[in-house]
Amino acid sequence: MTRPVSARAARLDQVCAAAVEVARAGITEVDATEVGEHLQAVAEGDRLVTHYFECLLAGYRGWRWAVTVTRVPRSRTVTICETVLLPGPDALLAPGWLPWQERLKPGDLGPGDLLPTPADDDRLAPGYLLSDDPAVEETAWELGLGRARVLSREGRAEAAQRWYDGDHGPSAPISTSAPAAARCGTCGFYLPLAGQLRQCFGVCGNFYAPDDGRVVSTDHGCGAHSETLVEAETAVEEVPAVYDDSAVEPMSVSRAPGSVESGEPAEPYGHS
Repeated sequence: MTRPVSARAARLDQVCAAAVEVARAGITEVDATEVGEHLQAVAEGDRLVTHYFECLLAGYRGWRWAVTVTRVPRSRTVTICETVLLPGPDALLAPGWLPWQERLKPGDLGPGDLLPTPADDDRLAPGYLLSDDPAVEETAWELGLGRARVLSREGRAEAAQRWYDGDHGPSAPISTSAPAAARCGTCGFYLPLAGQLRQCFGVCGNFYAPDDGRVVSTDHGCGAHSETLVEAETAVEEVPAVYDDSAVEPMSVSRAPGSVESGEPAEPYGHS
């Protein structure tokens, strides 16, 4: 039975490790102010050592200058192999590059913007192929018309999942706060889609609903359901007024000066 042989770690060459100033000189030829303290020396192989220096360049926080030096056998003359600027463990790095179409998010496309669709987009299939949607195929056959490309099965599934998980599915806050029976599939304002998506999705046609004109799932819901009824409030029975005459204190009212009793004749006004 043979045992696996582990790779032998490179031994740090003392002559190359001591050549700190030789390595520094390979960088300071450009600008000495860009190089900081010596950080470490790492053995890369036999008589091959990399020296790391602190980088003082603006905008390169955490980066390090790396200078690899070597020497020939039985020689104490150290020469520079290469000089490079490398990121350290806590270096500030730019995010990974992504194509423009992959960086786009819903809502980024504005008026006048154009978004070309790739020819090999998996969400689309040529119009002359079967779309796996009986309603679409039947309509295209009857009219003798077709589009260059239509949604493929993968494209429909992706759109359906996105709609269902979004703000117009059953998990939306407005849906979870609505009554349990107020679901879009039983609402009179619900307009089902055509084709296979008809089973799960439709368009809200209620002017007062927050989802008016948007695609909603059948189990989505809101407080503007067509069958939502508000129970009439019970009228409060009016209690007749009761007067307590025993608490009324009778008082005599004196006649005002110049007043006339009801049996006395009226005063003459001086004209006929």
